[in-house]
Amino acid sequence: MIFPDEYKYVGVTRIHPDDAHEETIYFLSRYIIVEQITDIDKEYSIYRVEHTGEDLLRKVTKTELIASAEQVLKYGELLNIKDRRLLIEKAAELCKTGVNTVIFTGLDRHVTFVHEPDPSEIIDLEIVDVIPPEPSWLSLMVRKLEASGIFGDLSIRFKENMKDLRQFEGEKTVFPCSSSGLEGKCLDSDVITEDGSLLVGCEISRKLFESRFPDLKYEFINICPFRSDIYTPHGPFVTRCCLSERSGLATINGIKGAVVHWGASEFQVAVTIRKLVQQIRKEQGEGQ
Repeated sequence: MIFPDEYKYVGVTRIHPDDAHEETIYFLSRYIIVEQITDIDKEYSIYRVEHTGEDLLRKVTKTELIASAEQVLKYGELLNIKDRRLLIEKAAELCKTGVNTVIFTGLDRHVTFVHEPDPSEIIDLEIVDVIPPEPSWLSLMVRKLEASGIFGDLSIRFKENMKDLRQFEGEKTVFPCSSSGLEGKCLDSDVITEDGSLLVGCEISRKLFESRFPDLKYEFINICPFRSDIYTPHGPFVTRCCLSERSGLATINGIKGAVVHWGASEFQVAVTIRKLVQQIRKEQGEGQ
């Protein structure tokens, strides 16, 4: 796959390379889209270019055809061309019947292209959390950040891996916090007086229960992502934990992921996810 890292590396011209012996090129240009007007429509071909010199405009020393006119499609709608996952997926949909390259135009009218799109370049990240509330806090946070475009350069795709705690609701069930709206008792608002409760929480919840009700017998279901009895990530993930010292990159059951504190800000969530993706890309590069 060829997908320029920045659209500033892509230039557009109506001058064919065969006719450009005396022409110069902008110093940032690494690829040139050649637009040619036919009797029916416009056609596009794409070249890789090399140049020499120290000035802003430089002499072309070599051109290499990447895709000829019959292989190139120009997408008609304006898109956020900083969203690499979006463009890879869209190009993969459109590349068929001889087409292997798609040109995209951004909202700011700059252009880029994807040649021989490879969806395997996209990293899937699981959002591992519990509901209710629904959507979960972490899912809501990540989706807001995704919509802002802050992850656009990372070529990542999020999917939810949620466990619904409503399956444990009941008169004997004790949950950590009443803000979830779950039906049962809650550690932050109820007093437990009888044996036989089912505590659904993490190790902190367990310690709180035993501190408040030291003589009561109970059963326990651990929902901490590090020691969960009910779910585990299936691939690279982002999850949250109430212990701030666990924040950062982590491995759960041999799977790499990112952990944020329950009270993390949008900035902290974004930084942690970026660190995870950088680490995954680094390891992928070392494995090649």
